[in-house]
Amino acid sequence: MKGSGRYLLISPCRDEARYLRRTLESVAAQSVLPALWIVVDDGSTDETPAILADYARRLPYLRVVQRENRGSRQVGPGVIEAFYHGLETVDLDDFDYLCKLDVDLDLPNRYFELLIERMESNPRVGTTSGKPWFIHPHSGETVPETCGDEMSVGMTKFYRVTCFREIGGFVRQVMWDGIDCHRCRMLGWIAESRDLPATRFVHLRPQGASHKGIWTGRLRAGFGQYFMGTSPFYYLAVAIYRLPSHPAVIGSVAMLLGYAGSWLQRAPRYEDPEFRRFLRSYQRACLRMGKRAATLRTNSDRAHLWHSRHPSLRLQ
Repeated sequence: MKGSGRYLLISPCRDEARYLRRTLESVAAQSVLPALWIVVDDGSTDETPAILADYARRLPYLRVVQRENRGSRQVGPGVIEAFYHGLETVDLDDFDYLCKLDVDLDLPNRYFELLIERMESNPRVGTTSGKPWFIHPHSGETVPETCGDEMSVGMTKFYRVTCFREIGGFVRQVMWDGIDCHRCRMLGWIAESRDLPATRFVHLRPQGASHKGIWTGRLRAGFGQYFMGTSPFYYLAVAIYRLPSHPAVIGSVAMLLGYAGSWLQRAPRYEDPEFRRFLRSYQRACLRMGKRAATLRTNSDRAHLWHSRHPSLRLQ
């Protein structure tokens, strides 16, 4: 499965002038540069278009795609619609790897080189990422965001193109960045994020704070878990586990309110019964034996599915 190492970045953005330059500079400083970076300006009304135009003149791999202003920022499905707007302008066959990249990040300079090395060392790894850290608003210290090792993080979804196609790409709804990794596991791929010093990056805006603040972000996360099909007992355990995480207590309360409100309103759910059966089986295993052990067991149990589709490949 080794290829040329050509990777494509696609970055949906809207009104990102505050953080955009730091992301542009950190990508420009990468030890392995992207073959192409498409930034989809989703109707920005601040200085974002001017900043992108300036960098596009200087970075030969940067292409800016303009999208009509939809009137407001839309996370979840809006972000993925913008992502696909950019993806539709290229031939994915020209690339080995694909990354949905946010533009509020400061990446270490070997970030993509090390992700590619990880992919090439194990052909079953379908999606990988480093770990996000953020500057705590009260202490000023750089601290890790809460994210499981069994998920590539949503702000830098780095995919093997083969895997991205097999899972059917991203669902155009909130929790797209959870459904994708569970679909990877269901098909026998490995989904992961790894906590290595050389791939830790700074998330300049804490997770869930990009639209109307963290409270709204946590409510949205609760709806997303309901939409995906997460068991209520499992999500209660997650909320309890995350009680100390920023914002302490109220973040977990908002998560549970978002889930419960969606259930009471009989909100729509992800209509894939096979996926939802797999998800709940995996979550029950996580509650019984812990997430790390459950993930290792699931990866082992479903390896045959991957090998049946890729018989000529083997672990190196």
